[in-house]
Amino acid sequence: MATYAVGDVQGCAEELETLLERLAFSPDRDRLWFVGDLVNRGPRSLDVLRLVARLGDAAVIVLGNHDLHLLAAARNDAGLRAQDQSLLPILEAPDRESLLDWLQSRPMLHHDEALEVTMLHAGLPPQWDLDTARRCASELEQALRGEHSGTLFEQMYGNEPDVWSEELEGEERLRFITNALTRLRACSADGRMLLKFKGTLAQLPAGAVPWFRAAGRRSAGARIVCGHWSALGYRDEAGVLSLDTGCVWGGALTAQRLDSPSAPIQVPSAQPLAEFSDC
Repeated sequence: MATYAVGDVQGCAEELETLLERLAFSPDRDRLWFVGDLVNRGPRSLDVLRLVARLGDAAVIVLGNHDLHLLAAARNDAGLRAQDQSLLPILEAPDRESLLDWLQSRPMLHHDEALEVTMLHAGLPPQWDLDTARRCASELEQALRGEHSGTLFEQMYGNEPDVWSEELEGEERLRFITNALTRLRACSADGRMLLKFKGTLAQLPAGAVPWFRAAGRRSAGARIVCGHWSALGYRDEAGVLSLDTGCVWGGALTAQRLDSPSAPIQVPSAQPLAEFSDC
């Protein structure tokens, strides 16, 4: 049995189908981990959701910011921006409710004891060790699946608070957890999340560092797989494997086998080349 982690798909169904062929993937034998952002911006988000949902237990998915935005649009009438029109086929599909229910039940973080690997979409603030991350992810999952999830979708947008405290409560606590797990790329020297930053390493503000280089990071030593940062690209540093290689921007869709040493497997994008970006 092989276990592969796959970077941000974002509606690029053709590239995902090609990747599965390249991997000779068998759902009876192998496992696929998806780092989140299955949907949005790419041409076939509905097909991606259907394909991954059909894989059943052979697929493990954590939610990314675009996945949450889809749920907010569907469950709480959050408006779609011009760049989100690729979500409309999902919202208008006859099987939308079963797909959305399936997506909403996915975790925010996945930890595999046997592989000693943790998967999340974006990053971990320096104040969190792995136990704190798992506990906070569980809090957010309970809110996502609870009867008041509509309130969560209404209140999750925003960039504050930007530093962790166990004293955080209510909507501020859940917003921080959401932003850390689905939006974080870089931190300031004093450990605050710089949520507006989405550039390359060379474009980091003075004193800022990628979250995985933060001084005193309490999750150091853990093996972490993530995506979200297309401008960073493929990177394996400090125990952190980053797999978003900007397929939706004309880059590539990347997979990495986790259960044995191997080189990344990449499928070139069929999308027009554009400046790597994200929200």
